Amino acid sequence: MSNKFKYAASLSIAATFITTLLSTGGSHAAAQSINAPAAIAATFISQPVVQPVATATPEAANEADAANADSLVELVEETQIPATLSKELECLAGAVFFEAKSETLAGQLAVGRVIVARANSGRFPSSYCGVVYQPSQFSFIRGHAMPAINRDSRAWQTAVRIARIADEGLWKSPVEGAMFFHAAHVSPRWGKTRMARVDSHIFYR
Repeated sequence: MSNKFKYAASLSIAATFITTLLSTGGSHAAAQSINAPAAIAATFISQPVVQPVATATPEAANEADAANADSLVELVEETQIPATLSKELECLAGAVFFEAKSETLAGQLAVGRVIVARANSGRFPSSYCGVVYQPSQFSFIRGHAMPAINRDSRAWQTAVRIARIADEGLWKSPVEGAMFFHAAHVSPRWGKTRMARVDSHIFYR
């Protein structure tokens, strides 16, 4: 019995020893497999964000005026006169001046918008000057030239403002889309669709 006891005790000691070795090895392997994350240093740089400021063009300013205007009268008053007129704007303003300077603002705009509509139609010359100087279209054109204009007059300054409004399409005329007009005191036999009379002119499509 004594030898059996000793044998059993030896087996127990050996099993304990092996268990201890395996436990230590496992702990060591686990410790080696875990990598602690390295500390990451974050640096924040504070800088002002500067955005470019858009410069308003005269066209943009006119569009803003049109959006805020309650009437054509107000829009005309707010429309700026360019320091230098382009040749095209001068032709358009000249037509407004000579055809309708004594009429209401609506009547002047109606004439101006006819010039614009013709230039954009493909049926007439493609420029305002081409439309105005086209032979046999406007009675104020003599010898392919306009009469002299008093550029300091209020009538001319109004015509220039109306020309800008007509050119940029900032306000619709009472006969928007009209392509022809004549003085109300004449009765040409036109086979065209009559739209309306505005002041002393009758307008047609």
